[in-house]
Order: sequence, then structure tokens, then C-alpha cells
Amino acid sequence: MLRFLVIRLLQAIPVLIVMSIITFAIINAPPGDYADFIRSNMITQGNATIAAADAAAERYREENGLNDPIVVQYIRWVTGIVTRGDFGHSFYYNKPVADVVGERLPRTIMLALVCHFFASLLGITFGILAATRQYSWTDTVLSFISFLGMTIPRFLLALIILYVLAFKLNVQELGSFYSSRYGGQPYWLGPFDFNWAKLWNLIEHVWPVVFIATIGGLAYNMRVMRGNLLDTLNAQYVETARAKGLSERRVIMGHAVPNALHPLVAYQGVIMPYMLTGEIEVAIVFSLATVGPAIVGSMGIGDVYVTATLLLVLGATLIIGNIIADMLLAVLDPRIRVGND
Repeated sequence: MLRFLVIRLLQAIPVLIVMSIITFAIINAPPGDYADFIRSNMITQGNATIAAADAAAERYREENGLNDPIVVQYIRWVTGIVTRGDFGHSFYYNKPVADVVGERLPRTIMLALVCHFFASLLGITFGILAATRQYSWTDTVLSFISFLGMTIPRFLLALIILYVLAFKLNVQELGSFYSSRYGGQPYWLGPFDFNWAKLWNLIEHVWPVVFIATIGGLAYNMRVMRGNLLDTLNAQYVETARAKGLSERRVIMGHAVPNALHPLVAYQGVIMPYMLTGEIEVAIVFSLATVGPAIVGSMGIGDVYVTATLLLVLGATLIIGNIIADMLLAVLDPRIRVGND
């Protein structure tokens, strides 16, 4: 397993290099850069003349290397990452990109992990219930929920919930993780005193994100689990287990379900980026300070290094997810071996 892990990590290096090249090229393909954003702001908000704005924009390009060829900019960015762990400087936030990512990425990953946990738990449970009660009202209701989860766009569902909360229920302080009175409070007030009020306030603000992202993942997990379990229940070894006198519950949970889980475990390799994108869509609608709004905002104003770094991080989660999925498959099924072992 250790040998397999080392090999996969080494294989990930050229993948990340190619990914970074493509990402950097696509980001720089549209015309314009952050200097154009400065020029536009000087004219519209600062009442500067066009000549003064053009001069300021050109001066900013020279000072920050934006006039250099794209290849030079890319090499400078990658060299900083490899040699110093420096992902560049954010033009808009005026601080290192690592600080911008460090502020937003942990929140994004935590939200995605929570969504993934609920989507997997509920999806697998619903799939088992639907398969063991095929064509019953339970199967019909759960299949309808799955259909809605896979067909309704997440951003549309986010807009509907936002409209209801803001205009029908008059919920205040949307677009933040905490209410103003809890923002500066620590979670631990003492050695054995946890700030449960702040945690509940956090849940009140992020539940739409968790709910919407969970629905999409739940739908997929349920449909795959239902289909796989129906096939597995008709397998010969399951009939043999029944013939031996094992209870139906033991046959299903001890023999059928573990084998039906294989495709879902393999799917975990791509579920993290999927949950991240689901969280990103909803976070953009709710204007939460996560990766999503940062990517969209940085792309709109030409903050190249922020966009490139965030997209590179999302690509890395896909690689890490696939490695974890392969390891989980080996643990789940002892028949699976790594390499020639």
C-alpha cells in the first residue's frame, strides 16, 4: 500500500504541471488584466482623465510584470511555488495569495465534507430502503426525491431559498457565516466551556448551502446504491446465503450491501470536487466568504494568481480523492490487491 501511495503521488506531479499550464493559459486568454480594472475604476469612480488612467494602468503593468509574456509570468509563478511556497501576490486583496486561500479554503472544505457526509449517509440509506422495497410507495417517494435532486439546478434552488428567507421570512444578515454579535467570539470560552450559541448561529447561516449541496450528492448515491443492490440481491452467493438459513437482514447487510458499495467507493474519487462545486454555486448566490465567490470575483477583475491557485487546488482535490478511493476499495474488498502483491 505504501508503494502504491508513493507511485500515485509521483504520477500526480506531471498531472498537476499540465493542469497548471492549461489553467494559467485559459485565465490569460481573454483580453484585459487587473490594470484595466484599475483604469476603469479611476475613470468611473475617481473622475480621472482617460490619459491619466491609461498612464496609471501602464505603470502598474510595468511594476507588476503584467507586460511580460505569459510564459514568463507562468514560470515566475511556478518557480515561486516550488522554491518558496509563494503562490504570488493578490492584486485586489494586496496580500499574498496563500493568505487569501488560507482564509477561504478551510471553510470551503469543511462545508464540502459536511455535505459529503450527509449525502453519503442519506443516499446509501435511502438506496438500501428503496432496493429492499422495490416498487412500493417507499421506493416511489425516494425515487421522486432522487429525481428532483438530480434535475433541479443548484443555483436555482439557492435563489428560491434566498428569496424565501429574505422576502418572506425577513431573515437578517444573510451572506455571512455568523451574526455580528457572534463574529468575534471564540468557540472555547474556557477549558470545559464550549460556545454552543455560536455553533448554532453558524448552522443557522450555512444550512442552505449544506442542504442544497447534499441534495445533489444524495440523489446520485441513492440511484447508484439502489441499482447495484438490486443486481446484487439476485446474485448466486446471496441466494446461497439465504439457503443456509441466514436472516434476511444479515443477508442484505452482511453480504449484499458491502459488494454493492464498490461503485460508490470508487466514486469517492470525484465526489469531493463535485461537492466543492456544489458548495461553490450556492456560496456564490449567498455571497459567503468561501472559494466560490473568490474565483468568480478574481476572474472578473483579472486577479490572475488568485484564480490560478484556487483552480489548481480544486484540481489537486480530485487527485487526492482518487487516491483515497483506491485505498478505501482495497480496505473494503480483500480480493483487491495493489500492483503484483
